[in-house]
Amino acid sequence: MSFINAGWSDVYLAAAGRGISVCGDLLAATTLALVLQEAGHGGLAVSGLFVAASLPIAVLAPITGRLVDRADSRTLMVVVGLAQTALCAALAFATHPAVIIALVALLACGVAVTQPTIAALVPGMVREADLPRASGIVLTASQVGMLAAPALAGVLVGQTGARVPLLLAAAAYLGLSGIGLLIRTRRGVRTGPDSLPAVPFRLRDDRVLTVMTVAVAAVVAGVSAINVFEVFFIRDTLGASTTVYGFVMASWTVGMLTASLTFGRAARRWITLRTVLALLTGTCVVVLAGAGVQGAGWLIPLWILGGAANGALNICTTVLIAGRVRPAAHGRAFAATTAVVQGAGLTGLLVAGPLAESFEPRALVAGAGAAGVLAALACLPLVRSEPPATPVRESAGSDVTGIEPARWG
Repeated sequence: MSFINAGWSDVYLAAAGRGISVCGDLLAATTLALVLQEAGHGGLAVSGLFVAASLPIAVLAPITGRLVDRADSRTLMVVVGLAQTALCAALAFATHPAVIIALVALLACGVAVTQPTIAALVPGMVREADLPRASGIVLTASQVGMLAAPALAGVLVGQTGARVPLLLAAAAYLGLSGIGLLIRTRRGVRTGPDSLPAVPFRLRDDRVLTVMTVAVAAVVAGVSAINVFEVFFIRDTLGASTTVYGFVMASWTVGMLTASLTFGRAARRWITLRTVLALLTGTCVVVLAGAGVQGAGWLIPLWILGGAANGALNICTTVLIAGRVRPAAHGRAFAATTAVVQGAGLTGLLVAGPLAESFEPRALVAGAGAAGVLAALACLPLVRSEPPATPVRESAGSDVTGIEPARWG
């Protein structure tokens, strides 16, 4: 197999693919949540919908990671994109909650493939020194999709009903297939008659990536819980209007978008595990400060700061994974770390419901922020001596060749 590299034009194509994919995911999820709520199916159906949209990404990581590392990336993007198009078109005509949840679970199986496929392609598109910038571009497109989709879903459902936004989401997945055909950088392209040996990968074999993943997962669990707590904190405790609530919710993504545009130009030497832990701590300190405000308006600048730390963190984790894992195992590495973090997020959401019924919202937000700070600080003793990255230059017998290796310590 070989790795065919094409450069910056592919970075922008990958960013477009990631952006429209995220927009399609959230457009469908938001629309279907509104459909279930308006049909009177209750919280159980809505929570089932979101679990169905997330669980396959975590559960299927061992399978999808291997698939991404061994199959032709172009074939994966095209075939999975077409399958998602068909599933989303079917959702536009589905009415029973069980059918909707089952189709959403299948749609998420596609996300479990396309997400690590794009993530594993990006490190091969540019030089090592340019990877933070390339990652920032892709993450920026993703965050634009995150900003646009919920608002678009709300407007379209209100004006036209659910079918139009779901068909638009289907068109987005079709666009992902088209981008898969245009991207020239490829992984898993066969160049000989025999299959070449796979590169082994286990997340626990790299202490830096293990610590990073555990720390990020712990904080993500808390932040996911805050997504449940903050609606009660902002609306009930602080007495904010729905409009202010909307601005506060959007401000976190604004901060992420800002960081993706700026932090992507940071020097590679600043992107270390210590930086990851500092950003995690900063994110949680912001949440802890937010728990003490007396007016919802103060949350907007605080949440922008928290989102900026979150956006910088996303770039750091992408660059660290790409630098510490051999290119032939990038699919498994990105799938494995995503699975752990996604599972932590699901845990946070599941725990948040009962807690929200039993405790005051301000105390819950403060507790989640404090727990995140403690989790990040607890990892500091493990990074006094950060091991260097394992050299990732591919040997003559590997299945990925033709790119300059990234040896990042």
